[in-house]
Amino acid sequence: MRTLPTVQVALDGAMPDMGLAEVARRRLVVRDSARRSIRRRRMAGRAMQVICLIAVPIGVAPLVALVLATVSKGAGAVNIGFLLHAPTPSGVPGGGISTAIAGSGEIVAYAIALAVPMGLFIALFLFERPGGIASTIRFSADVMSGVPSIIIGIFAYAVYVERFHHFSNVAAGFALGVLMLPIMVRANEEAMRTVSVDLWEAGVSLGARRSRVARSVVLRGALPGVVTGNLLAVARGVGETAPLLFTVASPTFAMTLLIFNDATQPFSDAQQTAWGTALVLLALVLILSVTARMVAWTLNRKTR
Repeated sequence: MRTLPTVQVALDGAMPDMGLAEVARRRLVVRDSARRSIRRRRMAGRAMQVICLIAVPIGVAPLVALVLATVSKGAGAVNIGFLLHAPTPSGVPGGGISTAIAGSGEIVAYAIALAVPMGLFIALFLFERPGGIASTIRFSADVMSGVPSIIIGIFAYAVYVERFHHFSNVAAGFALGVLMLPIMVRANEEAMRTVSVDLWEAGVSLGARRSRVARSVVLRGALPGVVTGNLLAVARGVGETAPLLFTVASPTFAMTLLIFNDATQPFSDAQQTAWGTALVLLALVLILSVTARMVAWTLNRKTR
């Protein structure tokens, strides 16, 4: 076992002042101490590996159980007619979820139109203008990311529904946009922070304005992370139910509300519709997540 250079120099320097036996004894003590330290670290590393191996199935098991339950109970309801037909009243078989799919798509489109541009502009401001205001906005975004979605639904009801005196998909899109905005802001800013500082300095040294460098250099380099973060925020917004309870006029206008409404009905066909809608929604979220990863991988290859 090799000893540390500093220990070796100290021992060699002490050789003229002590006997060879004492030097050998001290070297043996250092060697034994190093062996014990390495043994402890290896044991700790193996223990952590075992803990991780145990934690993986514990963490994955609920997800697998959820997916299997949704597939087993909802697969029988999903077909072409289920996707293309309109919902029927409770207790009447043969209904579909076409209006819920269209309504969810419209709501998410409104949310994207609100959150994506604002999230990008705010992230550019945070990247370009460090200081007290930027720190306050960043802290507010972090706090808003943890606010329960039902509070955002109440906020959207007070700001939009009460003001215009009617429920609408626009109000629901506003609620989901507020929910998605802080996630997009933080994801966009972190993606911009990954761009090399050399590229920023090179653009500034050529005489370009800071805003131009941020748009043309930083934003282009951060595009994979920006797209990924925005798509993941959209995936979260698609699956939210609480904000829609205060903003959407009918449960048949959104998939999550249709699930919430039909799952509590005493009719078996309504419960089957709820499971089928849950399966469609689960597949949609999976598609969005996979799309985010594929887009990020493709853009990373192009930027290289």
